[in-house]
Amino acid sequence: MRVRTVAAAAATSVLGVGVAAVAAGRYASGAALNPARLRPLPGDPPLTVHTMTPDRITLTRSLASQRPGTYGLMGPGCHAIVGPVLDTVPHPVDCVVRRLERVTHGVLETGTRMWLTPQVHIGNPRDALGLDHADVDVPGDVGSLPAWFVPGARDTWVIAVHGLGTSREHPMVVMPFLHRHHISVLSLAYRGDLGAPRSPDGVRHLGDTEWRDVDAAIRYAVRYGARRVILHGWSTGATMVLRAAAESPLKQRITGLILDSPVFDWRTAVRTLAAADGVPRPLLPLAVRAAQGRTGLDERLARLAAPDGFSVPTLILHGPDDAIAPWETSRALAAARPELITLHSFPRAPHAAMWNADPHGYEEALRRFLTPLM
Repeated sequence: MRVRTVAAAAATSVLGVGVAAVAAGRYASGAALNPARLRPLPGDPPLTVHTMTPDRITLTRSLASQRPGTYGLMGPGCHAIVGPVLDTVPHPVDCVVRRLERVTHGVLETGTRMWLTPQVHIGNPRDALGLDHADVDVPGDVGSLPAWFVPGARDTWVIAVHGLGTSREHPMVVMPFLHRHHISVLSLAYRGDLGAPRSPDGVRHLGDTEWRDVDAAIRYAVRYGARRVILHGWSTGATMVLRAAAESPLKQRITGLILDSPVFDWRTAVRTLAAADGVPRPLLPLAVRAAQGRTGLDERLARLAAPDGFSVPTLILHGPDDAIAPWETSRALAAARPELITLHSFPRAPHAAMWNADPHGYEEALRRFLTPLM
């Protein structure tokens, strides 16, 4: 009896540890599979607003606040747009002064804790950019997917697909450029987004199932007049774009791909996002295993990066400082298929913030890539 009691106690302890491990893994993986919108970039500390004028803002000095370019500045109930660092303006040694473009939402006050985000605009194309657009519904296999359509004179459409922790507002950074070049834009909200249907299991799959919504957008574009389709994806949106280009029944209509910070290694992305959300280091392997168990992810994403899988001109916009999607794969792809794949790199740019780091350079790379495809 004593042996049975000890064995039962041991089994209960093992079971308890197993249950705890499963629970810990699900908690840790949730930070990556269902990231909060407009979260701080991984590793970025909060920034305190010290002073403001109508066109300048003084923030806590950090690597984040010193990044070049244009960013959204997000805080509780407030969003603003900040431009380049103004090095010549007098400031305390522990602060940075940036150009304050405008406050787009709420009230910006001294002492507020803020963070930088690649999502520069909020609202819709008309309110944020002055661009006429239509609110459209794209029929998908999980239900109706809301999208913005910004019309252009050409019959070339760009389908814009946002990535992790953002929304269809993120691609608004390129809409003025595309509009000036008379290209129609369809910016899609896909399964799991605000206003879109939930994924059947309630979990994001890092593009592994969401790509079907991109396929639905291609069908919609062709039905309403697109003769040529260019897919532009950020982060896991780039992963979705690659899957659609490989598997869509209408892939012959796809004439080009634009991949911004493409996620090829889902394990690295899960570990980085979980760590950024405060998951302790010992739990990170559990997060990866739990993410795989919840989504069924395997090596499909990695296989998308096979050089012989590309069949249309592709522009990759990526930087060596990306902590979520290491750029070595992008560099290897461009080296393996230089006749088809062009890599434009952006130093000091965090994940999915290539436009932010250098808006002019980004748009010039787009212009050169798109001109022969229009």
